[in-house]
Amino acid sequence: MMSDLYDDDIVLWSERQAALLRRRAAGELINEAELDWPNLAEEIESLGKRDARELASRITTILIHLIKLEVSTATEPRAGWRNTILTQQTDIELLLKDAPSLRRTVPAVIADQLDIAKKRALVELAGEGEQILVDLSPLTFTPEEVLTIG
Repeated sequence: MMSDLYDDDIVLWSERQAALLRRRAAGELINEAELDWPNLAEEIESLGKRDARELASRITTILIHLIKLEVSTATEPRAGWRNTILTQQTDIELLLKDAPSLRRTVPAVIADQLDIAKKRALVELAGEGEQILVDLSPLTFTPEEVLTIG
């Protein structure tokens, strides 16, 4: 049964399902029972969720490094933080090129992730021996500040 294969080997399952869908799209009559509709729907839905999680993760990384650049007095790691921001911004642009509807979620993602990023930035800075005495609560970033490459 196809759902057993889904549980046992999702890669093989997905290859078979894709082949069946391509054959059907080409007009070939196939045994529709071979298509695992419930799991196909679940996997398609999970693709969008995966991209949304990736966007949130990349934005969080950018926020952490923007916060560290804003509040840290250290000079040595700044170039690395900027490089990390640039890498994440570039990867986000590729993600948004493939999934442009995610762009509208960026302000909400920033709002959702900002407090987490502040806590993580403080923990990371403390791990590097820095004690930050600045109040981070008023610190905010716009989508442009987060996404603009350069």
